[in-house]
Amino acid sequence: MIDQTYYYIQEGYDPFQNLATEQHLMETVPENSCILYLWQNRHTVVIGKNQNCWKECRLQQLADDGGLMARRLSGGGAVYHDLGNLNFTFLIHKADYHVSRQLDVILKALELLGISAEKSGRNDLLADGRKFSGNAFYENGNRCYHHGTLMVQVDREQLGKYLQVSASKLKSKGVASVQARVVNLTELKPELTIEQLKQALIDAMELVYEHKARPWPQENLDIQQVEAYRQHYASDAFRLGRRIPFSWEMTHRFAWGEIQLQCEANEGKLKQVQIYSDAMDAGLIEQMALQLQGCAFGSKAMAERLMQMEHRQEITDLCEYLLELNM
Repeated sequence: MIDQTYYYIQEGYDPFQNLATEQHLMETVPENSCILYLWQNRHTVVIGKNQNCWKECRLQQLADDGGLMARRLSGGGAVYHDLGNLNFTFLIHKADYHVSRQLDVILKALELLGISAEKSGRNDLLADGRKFSGNAFYENGNRCYHHGTLMVQVDREQLGKYLQVSASKLKSKGVASVQARVVNLTELKPELTIEQLKQALIDAMELVYEHKARPWPQENLDIQQVEAYRQHYASDAFRLGRRIPFSWEMTHRFAWGEIQLQCEANEGKLKQVQIYSDAMDAGLIEQMALQLQGCAFGSKAMAERLMQMEHRQEITDLCEYLLELNM
């Protein structure tokens, strides 16, 4: 049961520093406590843990314009951040982790500001029928975080300039472009500022959790540990990920997300397997790739190997699709 709530507001706009701080806060949040972390990135595309950065983002265009690409630990899709966007993270122990309650904090904050909003689908929040917030999730041992974006006054033209959203994903949302399916909160409340939203989130946290929110002490941050994490997030090895020479590739969109499977086969066996996906469960995608290593190449063999894993809808759907390919 939550009996202490805290908030931590990051002052800088470095995406790698912000992600490093987020990880450190998750690893140090006390039991029976929740930390609300508020942060912003300047001119950044952030992709999900298992996404193919070359497919999701126009990397060269972003770099030419002075932007950065970062990869987070959670699953889900790519998002564009500028200073018109406010990011939030709930850091909490697994026993007290309830996505619905955490989302209630966001909805209550908007209610306090006079904006009506609702939950939608697997990870979105809508206002006026359009998305202003996407959410993603991560857990490590008994600690978790739930983070997301809040579009206050994002440059929507820039958003469309750098993100390469697949046509199948847009079709599944019933829209023609990524700009068409999002809304800035200032379109609904023109005088809204980032600072007002920050305060509303802190006030809403106190109302939902029924405890006074205190600032997280700066001295609780291990600066050396945060810097070590920052270097990891900023490294090309983590940001860009592994590219393999592949002899077979498939891409398909399921109800739970898109998956791109790349395989290099030698003497009929899968020697290297890479799975890119915007699925929310980042850990499951990694496990599936490991499960296929060394498997005989072919629909039936690959499906049988995946079905040895625990029963999950994602695995069932992928196996059924592989069998339909009949290769």
